[in-house]
Amino acid sequence: MATLVLAVAVAALAPAPADAQLRTAPASGGARRSAPPPWRPTPRDSAFMDTLARRTFDWFIDVTPVQTGLTPDRWPTRTFSSIAATGFYLTALPIGVERGWITRDSARTRALNALRFHWQLPQGPQPTGVSGHQGFFYHFLDLDTGIRFQRVELSTIDTTLLLGGVLVCREYFDGTHPDEVAIRAYADSLYHRVDWAWATNGGALVRMGWHPEPRAEGNDAQGFLTATWHGYMESMLLYVLALGSPTHPVRDDAWREWAKTYRWDTFEGERFIQFAPLFGHQYSHVWLDFRGIRDDFMRRTGIDYFENSRRATISQRRYAIRNPGRWRGYGAQAWGLTAADGPVNASYVIDGRRRTFHTYMARGAGADEIRDDGTLVPTAAGGSVPFAPEITIPTLRAMRERWGDHVFNRYGFVDSFNPTLRDTTFRVTDGRIVHGVGWFDIDQLGIDQGPILAMYENWRSDLVWRLLRKNADV
Repeated sequence: MATLVLAVAVAALAPAPADAQLRTAPASGGARRSAPPPWRPTPRDSAFMDTLARRTFDWFIDVTPVQTGLTPDRWPTRTFSSIAATGFYLTALPIGVERGWITRDSARTRALNALRFHWQLPQGPQPTGVSGHQGFFYHFLDLDTGIRFQRVELSTIDTTLLLGGVLVCREYFDGTHPDEVAIRAYADSLYHRVDWAWATNGGALVRMGWHPEPRAEGNDAQGFLTATWHGYMESMLLYVLALGSPTHPVRDDAWREWAKTYRWDTFEGERFIQFAPLFGHQYSHVWLDFRGIRDDFMRRTGIDYFENSRRATISQRRYAIRNPGRWRGYGAQAWGLTAADGPVNASYVIDGRRRTFHTYMARGAGADEIRDDGTLVPTAAGGSVPFAPEITIPTLRAMRERWGDHVFNRYGFVDSFNPTLRDTTFRVTDGRIVHGVGWFDIDQLGIDQGPILAMYENWRSDLVWRLLRKNADV
């Protein structure tokens, strides 16, 4: 079995104080300054976050069928099931039990049904009639049958996010009840079936995906996407699971090869490994607690991956305060760029400037790139709560107070909104424009709902982190 040795830092990194008093390590890396007292939310902050967490949890429960666990990619628009969203659904179940929102019996039934259903779905190399191949699943599955949706790719990263939830349930349901024994057996079977070595196609790095149609765009002759997971992004969890696999691990040098193309740079006064959309700094951290954990690269910088994500979060807020694009609504409590829905693929003249907008896109801001069309995404702040609660929690509350029911409904935040696009004479393909207020999405997305719920729970109880620490393979 491949092994990965990560050194534990001398001291844990404490949170910094709010707003203008934010402190981080020196821009060049190195030792941190003396830690300030931990930030404490106001009663109003806590009440709001509890409401947000419960409503977000209810989204997963209400939209996911009990018998299959096929969580929709989005709702209320009906499309397909996202296996990554299902991973967040499985992660939500223990949170709901611990918070008293669902009984253990109900959560256990849901977990067992989902794991058994996905285990029993057919796999194979044929292009139709299957859900996956070599233990991996296709990115999207039909909502009713669980079979591959159209011609989407076999997704290594989305399978990884599914497995994050699978392993959370494996560790949480640790009792002697026959259904809990079965949950652990199905979880082990799903994880151990994944052939990570196959997904490298003979190399050190895992390919991003595979198609049974070898002539698909971006594929090599074997059907693999030519792109590999390398450089800093959301795939840290992928390599941990691939290296820890007791059945089909990748080569021992996979982590080193992945990390060798990191870009260490400065953005908005913060020095960190660059990746512009915030989801890349969040997804792996949903399941893995990187506080005090360092590999060779991080030892050289003097920080760890948790602090790296903190700096990325702070830099985005500073970018919004500076607002070089002069987008409407941006500020100290209105910021956050990541992958999300958008209003339209079109350009309009607003405030005397031609503005280009996009539909779904990986928005972000960093030294590596700026992709910003004025669309703000609540999960950008919500998924970063453990890194910087003193700026993320007040931001989330301010978003609801400022934009009200346009942005916040029975299931928490809509996926995204754009305060610049306020004129109803402009046409949009998604969402709706409220005259004089802005554009607002009508959907919630599972991959954006999940980090809001899980990361808030990690900040207040370490629950998901504690569960994954127990997993022997991890």
